[in-house]
Amino acid sequence: MNSLNVNIIILLSHNVCDKAYHLDVERRLQFHNENKSKYTSNKDPLVLVYTESFVNKTEALKREKMLKKQNRKYIKWLISQNAKHS
Repeated sequence: MNSLNVNIIILLSHNVCDKAYHLDVERRLQFHNENKSKYTSNKDPLVLVYTESFVNKTEALKREKMLKKQNRKYIKWLISQNAKHS
């Protein structure tokens, strides 16, 4: 069974976050970096800074919804916690 991912992708120079679930993280990153997304087109390359894996879509969507409600301070904290455990 494929795991689903909740990803936070940041734009280095624009301080923008994309939080969404994806089956294929690399494909999603490539999609953004090839300017195929209106949200991130004409911006610097994206860098994947955080990923969580889930066994089902329901749990991934719940986490995505929760992350989208969070403020930038929480997201930065979450990323920093991930860096400490890497």
